[in-house]
Amino acid sequence: MRQFWWVNHKQTFNQEIEHQYLWSPKTSKNGARNRFYDNMRAGDPGDYVLSYANQLIRYVGRVADFAFTAPKPTEFGSVGSYWNDEGWLLPVFWTPLACPIRPKDLLRVIGPMLPEKYSPIRPSTGDGNQGVYLAAIPRDIFDVIVTSTHYDIVQLSVGGANRLTFRNVKDEIDDRVEASIRTDLALDDTTRKATIEARRGQGTFRTNVESIEGACRLTGITNRSLLIASHIKPWRSCETARERLDGANGLLLTPDADLLFDRGFITFADEGDVRVSPRFNHDDLRRLGLGEHAWKRLGFSEAPMPWHAKAFTDAQRGYLAHHREQVYIT
Repeated sequence: MRQFWWVNHKQTFNQEIEHQYLWSPKTSKNGARNRFYDNMRAGDPGDYVLSYANQLIRYVGRVADFAFTAPKPTEFGSVGSYWNDEGWLLPVFWTPLACPIRPKDLLRVIGPMLPEKYSPIRPSTGDGNQGVYLAAIPRDIFDVIVTSTHYDIVQLSVGGANRLTFRNVKDEIDDRVEASIRTDLALDDTTRKATIEARRGQGTFRTNVESIEGACRLTGITNRSLLIASHIKPWRSCETARERLDGANGLLLTPDADLLFDRGFITFADEGDVRVSPRFNHDDLRRLGLGEHAWKRLGFSEAPMPWHAKAFTDAQRGYLAHHREQVYIT
């Protein structure tokens, strides 16, 4: 079911509209969870977003992909200097309204519809609520605003090629990390080479993974020519060369399973049970032919193949905790 959102982004309006995304830190400055930042991960492809800045709604957007971990955009410059450098990036296809809307002018209508808690604006004045970023709103508010502008909603449903896909941003981040590794004088040449090879599951990292793992965790396939050495805590998110080369930070997966795991559509419990994201299209799971457990949850009596799960080591469990918290789409 489509959700409707309202973003207050005065500080980063120009950058986020131009580059077609939303970005937030993962936590507040003091490290506490923040409802409006958590909402970034709640956005689904196809959701609609109202852009609010300088007391006006000038753009309407469609969420193009699930949010994923990404560094603070360089185009922010000094804006948000107190924010953490790592946050959530939510790709959004933005389209302009022909006539900007001033919510205060519609307050008599939309005021009673605003959420009692976590409202993006104050029902009494129409001023933006300080500290609110991405807030959920009822569809009725969205409809009132869009209808009042005679906006053609078809623009959102048919357009929207967005370069900020997970794969593209992942490659950009990996390129940036690799460049920093190449110039890191604290690494000896052997470690530097091995760390760069580990980006693609090769070299020392693969050898280390194969010393622990002997088959694909999802399918049980043992033919190593068909398996990818995949990081549990993503290579781009590792803080040290040791993490990037640690065999406990890796799994052997078939290409399909690797993609699902890297994107956060599946993860593993410490005892080896597979978890499938509730927001992953189950028809796609069926088409991939993966998943005895998921098939049973969906009411099917048979599955194309079983999942081969077993308990993880203590060292692997630390990395899996990161994957379940920061990568897996809940």
